[in-house]
Amino acid sequence: MFRPEYPRPQMVRDAWINLNGPWEYRTDRAVSGTDRKWYLPETEFPETIEVPFCRESVLSGIGDTDFCDCVWYRKKLSIPEAWAGKRVILHIGACDFATTLYVDGKMVGTHRGGYVSFSFDLTPYLTNREPVITLRVLDEVRKMIQPGGKQSRLYYSQKCDYTRTTGIWQTVWLEAVEQAYIKNTKYYPDIDAKTLTVLVNAENADGMTVTAKASYEGKAVGSATAVVHGRQAMMTLPISELHLWEVGNGRLYDLELTLGNDAVKSYFGMRNIGIKEGIFYLNGKPVFQRLVLDQGFYPDGIYTAPSEKELIADIERSMACGFNGARLHQKIFEPLFLYHCDRLGYIVWGEHGNWGLNIHDPEGWRAFLPEWLESVERDFNHPAIIGWCPLNETQSNQDPELVRFLGSMTRAADPTRLFIEASGWAHVEGIADMIDVHDYCQDPVEFAVRFEDLKEGKPVSIHLPKKYNLPEEITYPTFISEYGGIGWDLDDTMGNSWGYGTTPASPEEFISRFKGLAEAILFHPKMSGLCYTQLTDVEQEQNGLYTYDRRPKFDPAIFHAILTQKAAIEEE
Repeated sequence: MFRPEYPRPQMVRDAWINLNGPWEYRTDRAVSGTDRKWYLPETEFPETIEVPFCRESVLSGIGDTDFCDCVWYRKKLSIPEAWAGKRVILHIGACDFATTLYVDGKMVGTHRGGYVSFSFDLTPYLTNREPVITLRVLDEVRKMIQPGGKQSRLYYSQKCDYTRTTGIWQTVWLEAVEQAYIKNTKYYPDIDAKTLTVLVNAENADGMTVTAKASYEGKAVGSATAVVHGRQAMMTLPISELHLWEVGNGRLYDLELTLGNDAVKSYFGMRNIGIKEGIFYLNGKPVFQRLVLDQGFYPDGIYTAPSEKELIADIERSMACGFNGARLHQKIFEPLFLYHCDRLGYIVWGEHGNWGLNIHDPEGWRAFLPEWLESVERDFNHPAIIGWCPLNETQSNQDPELVRFLGSMTRAADPTRLFIEASGWAHVEGIADMIDVHDYCQDPVEFAVRFEDLKEGKPVSIHLPKKYNLPEEITYPTFISEYGGIGWDLDDTMGNSWGYGTTPASPEEFISRFKGLAEAILFHPKMSGLCYTQLTDVEQEQNGLYTYDRRPKFDPAIFHAILTQKAAIEEE
């Protein structure tokens, strides 16, 4: 079985079944399956697909990259006898885009959103121990009313748009829970008070007591109890030993939560995030963000890594080059990847895949806002996430009041992290914690001159692409959140290879350009961070430091030596 690991390390229970593997499958290009009652168990499904890989991928066994607005999945389940009396939850890690679930031909519910995890309670629909579940998935990526990220709206991939992902692309699994159970949690670490406040959301548990016990490397360090009122309970654990979560050292505490017979294993990190004059502070100290753009594409799985090992390896590849984190770009990454970021002390920005979404159209916002809130809620407890950036390179006619609402909504859901509303181009005044800019100038001297006035506290002109007819802004950027993109086709085999910058004439010129661009940001006294484009090539886009199949183009130690030089903002 591909991807057999437990998919949600933040909330682990013993009673679960991984449903990855072969499923019955049917293509519905005409979107007529509902009229033809394909949701009935006796309907013939002539194909097989390997879940959790999308139909376009090689690993799915389908490998059909043509447009298809609707697909269907079906699988017969086997519910263990030991689960009698428990609630049975079906979890879907991600499925692009609009999912409808049927059990034995009866509709259970729907979910809109192609990037975040969701679930259905199957219990009321289980009349036998071998129910047949059917999923109908509608994915109309060409209509510009749903987030699509870097999925190409043209038949072929081109420039920085790539092969599409339709349907299931993360682990599907069953979980048995008690009638009264913990649904989700939020952790609020306070390193000054040496406490962890835990907010528990529970189902069917009014008046019950919930207990939390924390430990570090097997040693008990704190505990607390609270009574559930309605659906919530809140408690504060004093932490007897403070071990800070830091860049490069993800010191994680274990946490056990119990509610009656429900037992959940979790973890947390003790750290504090701050901002001062556009500079990022972690645990009270300025930290320069040495980030890389990570788009999370794989040649055989498209959106889905073929294994947990590959998730870890991408982080390690980045760190080998001297990066201390990443912009997780135009895609909501899976919880298992975020766990390894937590474990390794690898800082990341959470982002959505807003490209292809017309945010001037209210219908586009309808498809975006609910899922963005779901992602913030799902990933709230990951210490590696230092900031949220829901939008990237938005259009000039965006509705500024809706962008303001997006900022207010995000901060209401999570007041603990940094926030950038729309990376790179059209910032709405007064929303972002730091102003960022995308600048793919390839001349290190010219690149440095563009931000020279900032050293004297003067505003600079952000260089926006003229083809988008966006007005120039006069502002104070402190984060170059996209730059570089130096093209280098290692194998010289792709006639349509593309990068943001002209290809250097030699390896020496590549290294010289990389060094000059990085040092212009590192040594700037007003700059808080950089994000280099990008970690790996993706299909025809050949500007990664690694190829698409993860071979290094140059010795990573070269980049490590450049990027780990002390930045101007870092303390001596």
